[in-house]
Amino acid sequence: MFAAYAARIDRDQPLNGLELGERPEPEKRPGWSTITVKAASLNHHDLWSLRGVGLGEESLPMILGCDAAGLDEDGNEVVLHSVIGQSGHGVGPNEPRSLLTERYQGTFAERATVPTWNVLPKPKELSFEEAACLPTAWLTAYRMLFTNAGVGPGDTVLVQGAGGGVATAAIVLAAAAGLRVFATSRDEAKRKRAVELGAEAAFDSGERLPRRVDAVIETVGAATWSHSVKSLKPGGSLVISGATSGQTPKSGELNRIFFLELKVVGSTMGTKDELESLVSFCVAKGIRPVIDSVLPLDRAREGLEKIAGGDLFGKVVLTV
Repeated sequence: MFAAYAARIDRDQPLNGLELGERPEPEKRPGWSTITVKAASLNHHDLWSLRGVGLGEESLPMILGCDAAGLDEDGNEVVLHSVIGQSGHGVGPNEPRSLLTERYQGTFAERATVPTWNVLPKPKELSFEEAACLPTAWLTAYRMLFTNAGVGPGDTVLVQGAGGGVATAAIVLAAAAGLRVFATSRDEAKRKRAVELGAEAAFDSGERLPRRVDAVIETVGAATWSHSVKSLKPGGSLVISGATSGQTPKSGELNRIFFLELKVVGSTMGTKDELESLVSFCVAKGIRPVIDSVLPLDRAREGLEKIAGGDLFGKVVLTV
């Protein structure tokens, strides 16, 4: 079957390790289901995998891709939960959780296999392309907002780095849930799009906000860390799920964090129950994932180049 896969690890030029071509069909495993992939979305996780983060040389070649929507073995339309081993279904008793492509072949292929427990019905209201955006970026944003940020309707959140998959999802979900949203971006066009999606206002990166916020949704990392901390009200929460600009800020702002009793909360992906709630929320509120572009699987390199260059707003989706 045709697939996009990591053939080599290259920490400096990750796309040098990407290959497109034939790979073996998924292995049959007890308690697992094989899915015919219709759409799969790209994530920064795929670039990190090509750099060797969470993926060792001994696991190569590895088909990339965490997210997918498609058809199960009975022809039902489904979406996949990307966290393997979270429930213990389909894996050994002592196996820790992992994301697809860390231990198991991913979704940038004609077919993929996951524990049957990880397969959810896809509602008819969502296209395969839209549903494929939900399991990583949109689920991450959902958990950051509604599980870890401790905010409710009427509270104000700052979303750093409008344009990225998680940030874009956070803007849409927060606005739909009655939160007041500020967003930042270095790009004027992206700031305008953020307002169109429901942000109350959008600012240049690092710009002083008109008032402090109850929570910050942080995926950028070092470049925005200080601004995120300084933007919080006393007792506010900074929820972080990524560090695309680097993991070591110039200042950790520790004095401000302890003096104002700020909360710093790490957040990774989400649970199957949260994914089910996210899907239901999207259907109930008419929410549709923001898609930057849709490409055929054989143009996966082009999609990853868009992510690496930051030249996108929303998700890049591959169709099979």
